[in-house]
Amino acid sequence: MAREKEETSMDVQEVFAEIEGAFGMVPNLFKTYSHFPPLLKANWNKVKAVMMQGGLSRKTKEAIALLVSKDNSCAYCVAAHTAALKSIGVTEKEINIIESEIEKSKFTEKEREIITFVRKANKDPNKITDEEFEELRKRGASDSEIVEALGVMELFTAFNKFLDSLNVEIDF
Repeated sequence: MAREKEETSMDVQEVFAEIEGAFGMVPNLFKTYSHFPPLLKANWNKVKAVMMQGGLSRKTKEAIALLVSKDNSCAYCVAAHTAALKSIGVTEKEINIIESEIEKSKFTEKEREIITFVRKANKDPNKITDEEFEELRKRGASDSEIVEALGVMELFTAFNKFLDSLNVEIDF
């Protein structure tokens, strides 16, 4: 269902140029969104806001995207965010530790707690307690960082479902 740049309007081509500038390519995710240009533009703007701004490190955000996608069984996003982590210098060994034993990863205690919290929110959001929010704050997480982390979860939960529903081909 992905479309090539030559088949798109000028508005879509402008968004594709931004995406290619950021990633060195236009992933099939965005090519597929180009069938409905307003959604392409909205989602690209959301990626820029959530993944390219804020107080959390890129590594933390990429780990959240990877783990949420793994928990949601989205092979496309697992491949994409494994590649993204490698592109910022995270080794295959460290990625395996992030996936299997987050407590042994090279994140700070606060980052590990945020990642663990977000995974719980992804799996069972109705079971998040006020005490868990307070524990995150005690570990140094600000409300802004908590919302930012949940925003990463929200973004990739939506991408996971979209990509899997359309069986978008992995291009990473």
